[in-house]
Amino acid sequence: MELRQLEYFMTLCEELHFTKAAEKLGISQPTLSLQIKAVEQEIGTPLFDRIGKRIALTEAGAVLLKHCRGMFQNLDNAFQEIEELRQYQGGNVSVGVLPAELDYRLTPLLIDFYKKFPKIRLNIFASTVEITKQVLDNEVDLGITLLFMPDSRLVTLPLYREEYVLVVSENHEFAHYDSISVTQLKNIPMVMYPKQFLGRRLLEDHCQKYDFHLNVVVETTTGPSLFRFVKENIGATLQPLPLSKSLNDPALRLIKITDDPPSREIGIIYRADKYLGFAVQKFIEAIEENLKTSS
Repeated sequence: MELRQLEYFMTLCEELHFTKAAEKLGISQPTLSLQIKAVEQEIGTPLFDRIGKRIALTEAGAVLLKHCRGMFQNLDNAFQEIEELRQYQGGNVSVGVLPAELDYRLTPLLIDFYKKFPKIRLNIFASTVEITKQVLDNEVDLGITLLFMPDSRLVTLPLYREEYVLVVSENHEFAHYDSISVTQLKNIPMVMYPKQFLGRRLLEDHCQKYDFHLNVVVETTTGPSLFRFVKENIGATLQPLPLSKSLNDPALRLIKITDDPPSREIGIIYRADKYLGFAVQKFIEAIEENLKTSS
């Protein structure tokens, strides 16, 4: 069995259509069919159920696909390690980060890292909801995101934990409050990120423990827009304390939640089966050292 045949097999698994897979591979459909049949003959069992023009993976096909993915990942790891031998202290780091973290905390650290390792190329992708998927799909080497749900496919390295506070306008009815309880959040009109954002989901889950949902009157996807609505007293918002403090805006008031404040944990994630090259290892070391020291 050849690697080329396994590549054909994996492409057909993605497309589940012989003609589309053949077009993607740049070969004829009969050639693809012959190569898949050769693999099936060598293994001794069908890899696909053929139902008219449609196909579906058999149980044996699913097993082969799982091991093919691991094999090609190991092969990619080997190529990366060999490339590093040729270009010591070079390489690339691609990282998915939360936009707010990039704006108020990470950019100075990334600049310092680049100055220390100028041969390393940084590719930074700000994403609000897809960081875990980016990591699992090998679109980025690692992510800096909320540690929300455990996943056995990922390694997680916790960095810091932050409490949320209520942020209101200086003209809000609660502007003179030093603190409030969780249950007092129940009827406050809120300006929040959409529900697909991890931070929003975390906050909704926290409020659910007290049998209420946030009273969201405006949803917006960007930080500047969100805080503009709050300053205009359209509604309040719940945001991490360090981020809110960093705005240093005299038109805003930060009110602590005393009894059971929501909190978020930020950390690094990467695939458990991924080879971490020189560039990625140094990047992780720099982020851990700086953020654990500053938090």
